[in-house]
Amino acid sequence: MSDITKAINAIKEQLGSQLCIMGHHYQHDSVIRHCDITGDSLELARKLSDVSARHIVFCGVFFMGESAALLAGPDQNVYLPAPDADCMMALMALPRMVRNVLEYLNGQGRRILPLAYVNTTLALKAVVGEYGGAVCTSANAETMLRWALQEADAVLFLPDKHLGRNTGKKLGLGPNDWHILRCNGHGLKEPESQPLDRRLLLWPGCCAIHARLKPGQVQTARETYPDCRIVAHPECNPALIDLCDGAGSTSYLIREAARLADEVPGSTLIIGTENNLVQRLAVQHAATCHILPLGQAYCPHMAKVTETKLLDTLLAITAQGAERQAKPVQLKTELCPPARLSLLRMLEVCG
Repeated sequence: MSDITKAINAIKEQLGSQLCIMGHHYQHDSVIRHCDITGDSLELARKLSDVSARHIVFCGVFFMGESAALLAGPDQNVYLPAPDADCMMALMALPRMVRNVLEYLNGQGRRILPLAYVNTTLALKAVVGEYGGAVCTSANAETMLRWALQEADAVLFLPDKHLGRNTGKKLGLGPNDWHILRCNGHGLKEPESQPLDRRLLLWPGCCAIHARLKPGQVQTARETYPDCRIVAHPECNPALIDLCDGAGSTSYLIREAARLADEVPGSTLIIGTENNLVQRLAVQHAATCHILPLGQAYCPHMAKVTETKLLDTLLAITAQGAERQAKPVQLKTELCPPARLSLLRMLEVCG
């Protein structure tokens, strides 16, 4: 056991129930082993209401820390070991641009409801909340898109065009039902030339990590492992998803690995998602199932959270000197009510 690990364990024992360390599945094993609660975005949001600890250390990217702080109680503080760990996809949908697009779309005589993937900033969640919309995760995107389509004439799904299309296909929508918006720095580009009467309007963003995975890798995997099963995260390109045996959220991928290891021992499972998770599943089921990543897909921002930074955060929480005290996530007060609404709508719809 390293000195860093020992130091973290000592602080956890010192703080006891006053501390809760939460971690996203895409974190490295050296971080995950210290987490009291792990999960995907939906799981972690749901579990926050059961956390009574005064100090919540969130091992994930910045928008996740914002969401945790938004749902935390008034006597709780949320800390990020790596405040500079951002999300490239979240940065593809600037709140000002989205607001301009929603103002234009709703000014054309139809009610357009925004549905934002949870991988978005607090400011964007606030815009979504103002317009009556909600957030979703990859685990509940189908449920939330069905809800949104029932609530309005059309839905603006943002920022992930791949998740939007893959989810739309599950609900029976086709190419004539959706349109990927063309935007510039201010809003819509030449809106009069775009088919904005479609039921599903898609923001032109994507996850750069999942976008690295290509359909050709699925074909190569089948040639190399003829009897393999291939599953992938729905942030991947629809052309890739069409070639897979299954697709779903991080939780789905975890369940599928466990199911295959139990029901078809000795089989090969290839998973298209962030590689830290795939490697963890490969070790977990090594005795009964051969699990491989579809391709190289590491999130550089998730990797900014390290065991050393986790220790630094814990040391700052326990520090007596004001100059060393940890700085919790601070939210702009005016953004909190509408942003919280967008999150609560998701939790209410999904139960």
